[in-house]
Amino acid sequence: GKATSFPGPATPHRLGVVASARGPGGADEKARAPDPDANDARGSANADGKAEKDGAEAFRRWLLETELPKSGKSVARSLSSLPLAISEFLAIAGFSALGTVIEQNKGTAWYVQNYPTETPAFGFIDYPLILDLGLDHIYTEWYFLLLLAALAASLTACTFTRQLPVWRVSADWKFLDRPATLLKMEEAESLPRARKDDLAERLAARGYQVFVKGKKMYAFKGLIGRLAPIGVHAGLLLTLGGAAYSGLGGLGGSVMVPEGTSFEIGQGLRRGAPFAPTPAAARDKVLVNDFTIEYLPNGQVSQFFSDLSVLDGASGREKQRKTISVNVPLRQGGVTMYQTDWEIASMRVRVEEGEATRGETRRDAGPAPADVSVPPASVPSAAFTSDAPETSVETSGDALNLPMANLEGQGAFQGRIWGTFLPLYPGNEDPSLKRLGVSLLARDFQSVAIYASDGSFAGVRRPGSGRPITVDGLNLIVEDMTGSTGLELKTDPGVPWVYAGFAGLMVTSFLSLLSHSQVWAVETETERTNQKLLHVGGRSNRAKEEFKTELDEILNDMPEYL
Repeated sequence: GKATSFPGPATPHRLGVVASARGPGGADEKARAPDPDANDARGSANADGKAEKDGAEAFRRWLLETELPKSGKSVARSLSSLPLAISEFLAIAGFSALGTVIEQNKGTAWYVQNYPTETPAFGFIDYPLILDLGLDHIYTEWYFLLLLAALAASLTACTFTRQLPVWRVSADWKFLDRPATLLKMEEAESLPRARKDDLAERLAARGYQVFVKGKKMYAFKGLIGRLAPIGVHAGLLLTLGGAAYSGLGGLGGSVMVPEGTSFEIGQGLRRGAPFAPTPAAARDKVLVNDFTIEYLPNGQVSQFFSDLSVLDGASGREKQRKTISVNVPLRQGGVTMYQTDWEIASMRVRVEEGEATRGETRRDAGPAPADVSVPPASVPSAAFTSDAPETSVETSGDALNLPMANLEGQGAFQGRIWGTFLPLYPGNEDPSLKRLGVSLLARDFQSVAIYASDGSFAGVRRPGSGRPITVDGLNLIVEDMTGSTGLELKTDPGVPWVYAGFAGLMVTSFLSLLSHSQVWAVETETERTNQKLLHVGGRSNRAKEEFKTELDEILNDMPEYL
């Protein structure tokens, strides 16, 4: 027999169904049917992806529609805090006062000289503190600008969280029809046998805007008083923005220009502001035509003036001519020039050989004046030799222009004082003779104190008097002194913003004092007697006593109908 084999227990497995398919090239290819397990996996992945996408979309909506607005409102409420705004105001005022006390934008050497560590101002302000904390340019320091930004943020937050909602509520016309609500107000009264039309007429005569709807009436006046605080904030923001723009976009500098000379405006402006535009007048020149000083009867300086001409940088044509003084500036092409200082630039002296021999000194002017007298050892030739001209004095009638040096704070000199040195032997190389000469000192343009080569006082002469003085064998005539005008140049692009902000502040501050007064009324009838009653209620945000008096006068004038 033929053995027959029977299959054993079938092992569970899946059959792969193979079908013949013709490929793109015409050859038969084997294509496998989709695996059910693979389909389940892809379905699960698609479901997970959709759930993840839905979750991300829900999170995004929650973040943008719920959490961020909630956090923003919380931050805005914190920024709108009145104590915070007051502290920011005080901090800005403090730094501004410090910037007024400490001179701004001077050189390092100036602060070292005027704020020494040995004698600090107010016991603690010295030049290391000033330079380390940037107190020499407070208004452009990061902390001052940060304070301005913080105050601007507080004002903006207060405007949107407090002022605008109050304005919206106040501007909404509300007719109240429940007498109980009216009678709970600050000023309320029920008038028997009175009509709302009579009340409306009398309120309108007092400047109220009146609205009537059926048996109800609403009237108000002074609504601008509710809007004005928003204008105050806007004015403050405009002022702060202008101040910041001037600090970040302004240029400044100072020049000392001798009389009869000129300078280019752009050379007097210091770069450094990150957003500073170049002014239109940068290439123009300023010519100092004349410099004069007015004195008080006691000899002190009263006012000083500079006669300036602005010349076109290309053609040299005069664009403007003006005499400026302290608080009377010149403006040209976005640049403002202020009169701030002065110096003595040079002295013109005529030298003639005298009849006296060298070494003899004529002292015909009495003792040295107290304001320029110094010990003889304090008038060394070394103080002037660096600027002294190498000019011979042997020729009779020589007119010399001697440069003046500022001696303030040097040696025993105190206060503003200038000096020059006239060497007796300018061409001699002998050190002992090279240091011999005449010293001339002046504190202003009114007089010159003259000292001989040994330091002794020779006399005082007034420039232009023509009176000679003989000193060390020379006849000297002080003919004239030339001054230098000290100008401060500034570009302030934010000034129009600041002016507009201040103008808005003045107007809106006045308007914010106006009280917002509201009056409601409703007519009713009693059930038993059918008697008509007019219920009136009103309130005001300020000037409450005046409002009470006004409303009482109106109600007392109401007619009563029988």
